[in-house]
Amino acid sequence: MTIQRRSFLKSTIAVGAAIGLPAVAYGRVIGTNDKIRCGVIGLNNRGKDHIKGLGENVVAYCDCDENILNKSADGKDVAKFVDYRKLLEQKDIDAVSIATPNHQHSIMGIRAAMAGKHVYCEKPVSHNVWEGRQLSEAQTKFDRVIQCGTQSRSSPSLQEAVAWVQGGALGKIKHAIGTCYKPRKSIGKLDAPLSIPKNVNYDLWCGPAEKRELFRPQLHYDWHWDFNTGNGDMGNQGIHQMDIARWFLGYEGISPRVLSIGGRLGYEDAADTPNTQTVIHDYPSAPLIFETRGLPKAKEFQADVEKKSKKYWDRNMDNYRGSKIGVIVQCENGYVVIPTYSSAKAFDNDNNELKSWSGAGDHYANFLDAVSANDQSKLNGPIEEGHISSALCHTGGMSHQLGENVALSEIETSIGGESEIFKDSFKRLKQHLIANDVDIETGAALTLGADIKFDPKTEQVLGNEKASKMMSREYRAGFEVPSVAVKAAS
Repeated sequence: MTIQRRSFLKSTIAVGAAIGLPAVAYGRVIGTNDKIRCGVIGLNNRGKDHIKGLGENVVAYCDCDENILNKSADGKDVAKFVDYRKLLEQKDIDAVSIATPNHQHSIMGIRAAMAGKHVYCEKPVSHNVWEGRQLSEAQTKFDRVIQCGTQSRSSPSLQEAVAWVQGGALGKIKHAIGTCYKPRKSIGKLDAPLSIPKNVNYDLWCGPAEKRELFRPQLHYDWHWDFNTGNGDMGNQGIHQMDIARWFLGYEGISPRVLSIGGRLGYEDAADTPNTQTVIHDYPSAPLIFETRGLPKAKEFQADVEKKSKKYWDRNMDNYRGSKIGVIVQCENGYVVIPTYSSAKAFDNDNNELKSWSGAGDHYANFLDAVSANDQSKLNGPIEEGHISSALCHTGGMSHQLGENVALSEIETSIGGESEIFKDSFKRLKQHLIANDVDIETGAALTLGADIKFDPKTEQVLGNEKASKMMSREYRAGFEVPSVAVKAAS
């Protein structure tokens, strides 16, 4: 339901007071022919794509690294901000796009919605499950358009493929496997703490996360591989494939059970997220398996893993049934391979091609259209969908973090009662590590994650106090994620 202006203002003031934030005025009304004035927060890496995708609508840049801010804005007629909170105070800004590290996504998105701004938020939309739920609820509470940056949702080819599979063309869906086979080199490790450059406001950079010394050589980008700020490759690249897999399966909530096996293997560095992992989301009728591999297909290719050529990846990374960075959806009478963001092929069980789809969409244009119409229902990637898929990445990470390094034999015994598809996934993980000369036979190289159960309706952990605490985090004073709503039990 659309919230009228007067009701919205009352809600904004009430929530702002409850969480200790100043109430702000509602944004301007956008006419059909008006230019939607956008500010981009976070200008490195994905931020560049946001600037390109939003085009002439971008009127403001924001980054807490002044070197990146000034370099990005050089020669452009845009307003500049180091502190995103100052950007949100601008009444003539209609929307913001967020391309910061993961730990900033939810707090910025919620505060933007409270300030009357529409939001385009990079994936994952959160750093943990609880704050993602708050961001999703903010869309309804403040009647703002909030798009998740899972651009495959705007691909007409995948929309058609999903409808075809869910329509029963291949019979009942049996399972889906997401694969993130992407080369990732060691990030290195310093003997002394990294010296933060003076051009970076490190307090703002840390935001809600723990402000700590870093022992990696690079501040930017490698935050992905630190659970304090990132979510590993399952929550970086893999969120796209996780979302596509769940989209095909048709599940609207988090899984009732998750289990991870993996580790950071093949090298030692300052990171703590897995580079090799298999996770099962044990949905009742059709499980979702997710596989992450940062090492190449064999030891002989490790020395060249820094090469960025896509042709190199194609030659030297694992390939499971046509998927490297993709999804396989297995049905009774065949399967579908989704190898890219915008294409899919269907096969029968004898591997004969039945049908194919191709064609990308414009996710930014979809966002702008929805903002122009002030109509959340026009979004292809609404924040609720982004929240659920992000949460699957988080719960898989939780299982790993709460796990223990144990002997291979103990892992194999422990998963003896699991589904054949998960056991097969683990067998292939073992073969992958052996091909990379990683010793998993002696010692305890692999982490057997905690077996965590959930109530999908309430997004609550069942019977595991440590896991319950990890559904959120301790927020730094002044950077608390606003508590918009708590998902009610039903």
